[in-house]
Amino acid sequence: MFLKFGYEDIAHRLHLPQALNLKLRSQRGRDEQATIHQLSQPQKVRQACEALGPTFVKIGQILSTRPQLLPDGFAEELAKLQDSVAPIAFAEIRQVVEAELKRPLAEVYSEFEETPIGSASIAQVHRARLKSGRQVVVKVQRPGIQEKVRVDLEILHHVAALAEKHLEESKVHRPTAVVEEITRTLQQEMDFTTEAAHLERFARQFADEPTIYIPAVFHEASTHQILTMEYIEGIKASNLRALSDAQLDHQEIACRIADLMMKQFFVHGFFHADPHPGNIHILPGNIICFLDFGMMGFLGRRGRENFAALVTGIARRNEVAVSEALIRLSASDTEPSRPGLETETAEFMHQHFYRPLAELEFGKLTTELIHLTTRHGLRIPPDFFLMLKSLSAMETLVRRLHPGHNLIEQATPFLKRVRMQRFGPRKMAQSFYDFGLEFAELAATLPGEMRRIIAHLKSGETRVIFKHEGLEPAMNAWDRGTNRLAYSIMLAAVVIGSAVVYHAGTTPGGQGIPTIGLAGFIISALMAIGLILAILKHGKM
Repeated sequence: MFLKFGYEDIAHRLHLPQALNLKLRSQRGRDEQATIHQLSQPQKVRQACEALGPTFVKIGQILSTRPQLLPDGFAEELAKLQDSVAPIAFAEIRQVVEAELKRPLAEVYSEFEETPIGSASIAQVHRARLKSGRQVVVKVQRPGIQEKVRVDLEILHHVAALAEKHLEESKVHRPTAVVEEITRTLQQEMDFTTEAAHLERFARQFADEPTIYIPAVFHEASTHQILTMEYIEGIKASNLRALSDAQLDHQEIACRIADLMMKQFFVHGFFHADPHPGNIHILPGNIICFLDFGMMGFLGRRGRENFAALVTGIARRNEVAVSEALIRLSASDTEPSRPGLETETAEFMHQHFYRPLAELEFGKLTTELIHLTTRHGLRIPPDFFLMLKSLSAMETLVRRLHPGHNLIEQATPFLKRVRMQRFGPRKMAQSFYDFGLEFAELAATLPGEMRRIIAHLKSGETRVIFKHEGLEPAMNAWDRGTNRLAYSIMLAAVVIGSAVVYHAGTTPGGQGIPTIGLAGFIISALMAIGLILAILKHGKM
């Protein structure tokens, strides 16, 4: 399918079968070729993903949250992929539900609507009512989808291995590692018990928060392929007219959504990674209700501290602090050039940040900053990109509800709290305790580990190879020096031996001069001249 959209050159470079390429090319009509030729490269990739089906739609969506892996413009285009497909027949849905629950549908649900309220590539959603009378929504996985995804991922893994082998420019991002990460993400998304666990953890972390409502999960009617949740009757956060008709406060809703997202980012480190308007509904009393917990992000304490430092540096327009925070947020095989990174960061900040802070689009700007770090060979963790995507979606929604909302002002107390906690007495005491505990564990295990290593060395199972680098000039100089010393000793020996023979006068010769002694002096002279010429040639007199 990618060949259809004009990527024959990649097929050649990957050494794909020539017949496949020719066959696809011959099947393209002139009109189709002209239409495809008018598309941009990102549009071609997006349409190819749509044509390839559910797995590649999901892969495109996942890659849209990893802009460091893609050239400019691709992430934005892939984010447009719509995960919406034609629904499957209710008979197939019934078969899946009854097979998973091991009971007839009527024994679990008193009502089950045959027409779905949503149909996506992995699953479709139906309204229902439990025997207890609770209204629910039932998320049912499409039959055969796991096998289809498995086969598609095997093909993708093979192509990634070819790319890593034949495309030199792809080795930086390690395509096989990217495919493995995508595989893990899809496997989690197709396991509805994971989504149920996400939902319950999210509910626990906001258990004492009066401004939010989390739907309940019904475990007795949920499995790996079925998820039954409480049905929520609310208004989409983006439906401004409906919110006004219900006499709900746009500004208060915007403030609460931003506050809840800040708490997810900076306090809990466990956040909703897809907070688009369809997944945020508003209940009476301006209560915020999050839906769809299939995609969640995790940000550890250190990541939260580094992100707080990044945002604080941006707010203070301090390019050195921003550069340092970017380095700490990322990973790199080599240390980047800090002056170069600071210079480019300063230029970026001068271009964008000298305007009122309330006008800054932080989601967009931080994503551009991450592209900047990629150019300097820094790799940003995937969960951090998920957070940036969530931040951008939240910012767009909040400013739609209340255009004058100042996110920096609302984030400031959270930033201060994170930075203060870093140097608080309790945090310092905990850090010392953790360090002491790790050191004690290391000291306790070190003797055993050393014995194990020595045993491996003795048995020959392990070899230690020492490899020096950069010592060749010194070794060559040493070799030349020792050779000259040996040469000089030989020269002295010949001279002394020749002198002894010459004065002994015991060997035959002419005109009273011993032949062997004379020959020794001549050889000595030639050797001496050769040594002097070698020294003069290398400038080491």
